[in-house]
Amino acid sequence: MTTYSESTVALQLDADLSNADIAPVPANRRTWKTVNFFALWVGMAVCIPTYMIAASMIQGGMSWSQAMLTVLLGNCIVLLPMLLSGHAGARYGIPFPVFARAAFGIRGSNIPALLRAIVACGWFGIQTWIGGAAIYTIALIMAPQLADAPTILPAFLDVSLVQFICFMIFWCINIYLIWRGVESIKVLETMAAPFLLLCGVGLLMWAYTRADGFGPMLDAPSQFTSSSEFWAFFFPALTAMVGFWATLSLNISDFTRYAINQRSQLKGQILGLPITMTFFAFIGVAVTSATLVIFGEAIWDPVILVRRFDSPLVVSFAMLAVVIATLSTNVAANVVGPANDFSNLWPAKINFKRGGYITGVIGIVMMPWKLLSDPNGYIFTWLIGYSALLGPIVAIMIVDYFVLRRRQLYTEDLYRHQGRYRYQAGFNPMAIAALLIGVLPNVPGFLVQIGLLQADNWPIAVELYHYAWFLGFALAGFSYYLLMVRNIKESL
Repeated sequence: MTTYSESTVALQLDADLSNADIAPVPANRRTWKTVNFFALWVGMAVCIPTYMIAASMIQGGMSWSQAMLTVLLGNCIVLLPMLLSGHAGARYGIPFPVFARAAFGIRGSNIPALLRAIVACGWFGIQTWIGGAAIYTIALIMAPQLADAPTILPAFLDVSLVQFICFMIFWCINIYLIWRGVESIKVLETMAAPFLLLCGVGLLMWAYTRADGFGPMLDAPSQFTSSSEFWAFFFPALTAMVGFWATLSLNISDFTRYAINQRSQLKGQILGLPITMTFFAFIGVAVTSATLVIFGEAIWDPVILVRRFDSPLVVSFAMLAVVIATLSTNVAANVVGPANDFSNLWPAKINFKRGGYITGVIGIVMMPWKLLSDPNGYIFTWLIGYSALLGPIVAIMIVDYFVLRRRQLYTEDLYRHQGRYRYQAGFNPMAIAALLIGVLPNVPGFLVQIGLLQADNWPIAVELYHYAWFLGFALAGFSYYLLMVRNIKESL
C-alpha cells in the first residue's frame, strides 16, 4: 500500500497499481491555464501532417473550400469527445489509463491503453522521420556530397545511412525531452506556439507575394461530376480527419489532469484545436497553390518546397522551424500518452520515462518511412484503420462516465484491487464485449483496404469502413449502455 496526498486528503493506493507518474495530480501541481492548453494545441496542430492533410482531399477531387470545410467539420466533431473525456482528468487529476479503469476494470484498462499506445508509437515514428528529414535537408546545405553517400544499411530498410543518422539525431532530441519530464513539454509548447504561428504566416505571405496571388488551385472548381461522387469521397475523408486526432480524444486527460480548473481546459481546447488545424491546413493548400505558379508544379511537402529556395540561410531557418514544429507535436501528442499507457501496464517497474523510452524504440522498429511512402495508405489504411479501434473505446468511456456514473468516480478505488472497479478479476466483460461489437463490423473493410480480401466480395463492408470511427463509436457506446445499465449499481 502506498500513500499519496491529494490536496489535504491522503489516498491509500495499492503499490502495484500506481507510481508517482500515474497517481492523481495534487491540487498544488495543477497549474495549466487556458493559455497553456491553447499553446499545447498550436504546438501539436502546427506540423507537417496538418499542412498536408488537405492535399489528399484536393487530389481526390475536392475544391479548396470543400477541403477546408471537411477539415473544420472533422475537428469540431472530434473536439466534442475531446472535451468530454478531458473532464475527468481536470476533475480528478487522473491520466487516461487510470480513467479507463472505471469502465474496463483495474486490469482491463490495459486493453484500451495498449491499443492507444501502439498507435502512438506509429505516430511517434512518423513525426520523428519528418523531423529527421528536415535535419537531412540542413545537412545537405552544409555538405551537398552527402546526397551521394553510399547506402550501407540492409536493402529491405529502403533508406540511406545519412537519412537514418538524421532520423536518429531527431530521435535523440525527443528522448532527451522525455528524460526531462512532462514540465519540459509544457515549457516547449508555450515557447514554440507564437514562433510556429509566425512562421506559418510568413510562409503564407511569401507565397502570396511570389505568385501575385495564390494561383489557379484556389480558383479550380470541384472535380466531382455529381453529388453522389462528392458524398462518396466526403465521408471517408471526414472519417480520416476525425481519426487524425482520435488518439488525443482518448488520452487528453493525460494533460487536463494538470488543469487549474475545468474552465481552462475547455476554453483552451475550443480556441486551440479547430481554428489552428483549419488555419494551418489552409496555409498548406494556399502555399501549394502558389507553387503551381512559382515552380510550375504543385509541391505539397514543405520540406521539399523549401529546398527550392535560393538562400541557404532561409532554407536552414525554415528547416529549423520544421524541426521545432515536429518536436512540439511529437513529444506532446505521441509521447505523454503511450508513456502513461506502458506505465499502467506495470506501474512498479515502468514509470513515465521508461514508458517514453519504450515508445521511442517501437517507433524505430515500425519503420515509419514505409508508412509514409504511400499517401493513399497513410490516409485510408492508417488514419481510418486506427480510428476504427479508438472510436469505440472513447464511446465506452464517455457513456460510462457521463451517462451511467454521472461524473462520479471514487479516486482511491481506481488504484485498489478490491475497490468498486474490480469487476471480474480486474476485467469488465461488458466493456470488452462492447469494444468487440464496435470494432468487428469494420474489420472486413480494413482487410479489403490492405488487400487480404477482395472488394467485390465485400461491398457492404467497404462502404461501412468509410464510416469506421462513427460506426464504431455508435455501436460500442449504445451496446455498452445496454449491457451495463442493469449492473452499474455494483460499481457506483
